Amino acid sequence: MDEQAFTARVTGDDRVEPRDEMPDGYRRTLVRQIAQHAHSEIIGMQPEGNWITRAPSLRRKAILVAKVQDEAGHGLYLYSAAETLGADRDELLDLLHTGRQKYSTIFNYPATSWADVAAIGWLVDGAAIVNQVPLTRCSYGPYARAMVRICKEESFHQRQGFEAMAVLAAGSPAQRRMAQEALDRWWWPALMMFGPSDVDSPNSAQSMAWGIKRFSNDELRQRFVDATVPQAEFLGLVVPDPDLRRDEETGHYRTGQIDWSEFATVMRGDGPCNRERLARRVAAHDDGGWVREAAAAYAAKHAAARAVAA
Repeated sequence: MDEQAFTARVTGDDRVEPRDEMPDGYRRTLVRQIAQHAHSEIIGMQPEGNWITRAPSLRRKAILVAKVQDEAGHGLYLYSAAETLGADRDELLDLLHTGRQKYSTIFNYPATSWADVAAIGWLVDGAAIVNQVPLTRCSYGPYARAMVRICKEESFHQRQGFEAMAVLAAGSPAQRRMAQEALDRWWWPALMMFGPSDVDSPNSAQSMAWGIKRFSNDELRQRFVDATVPQAEFLGLVVPDPDLRRDEETGHYRTGQIDWSEFATVMRGDGPCNRERLARRVAAHDDGGWVREAAAAYAAKHAAARAVAA
């Protein structure tokens, strides 16, 4: 098709729907991005799911169960959105399980204390909201509509994480120490969630031209920093960046240099928990095989019955 005409169409905020004609590159880019997003949701259930049985109260347990369940639902919405582009869900999962498709690097870090669960809600889900709210205006309709509900639920996750951190920060010296140590562990990985500068990405400019992305990685990271540093100050916690400062002219906070070599290490599969996360995901998929087979047999049986009745 005429890519120039298509680009002009999406530039005018016209939504693209599954039956519409679209460039092959647009379709491939969306499948790759949506699949990585879906993979991140289901892998991201693991760090917090490990703490369900160790939550400090029934209330915290109920909140955490609801959150992990939400993440599974997000994966479902996103895989369904990818299927509207002609992708096969089983093939996408196979690409994940064999390491040929990636998920967010943040989920390859361990949650070593209850404060880490709170920090994940506050920082990781906070970064996710900043990154994902613009996707509600993505040029591809099914993806944009899925993101509306996902962002509402992520907002709940971020609030519960901040509230849990506030309780720890206002607690005993040991609890305050736990909160600070969790911030120390998760601050830099949270900044890396937005990815390297777009000038280093050959695909970013095209994604923005197609209306898939609305803002650059650096712009989104700056929004997160500007929102989160005052929250840390309110909690009485110290952001682990000696070079952090507020630019009086612009009002923005300026951070120190991010260690992108660490990001590259985790991305290629050598992070603290890469192998553990993927192995657990594959095992869970294999263990659930009988459920998928039973569901398929049930559906086939009733389809055959309806065909006979017709």
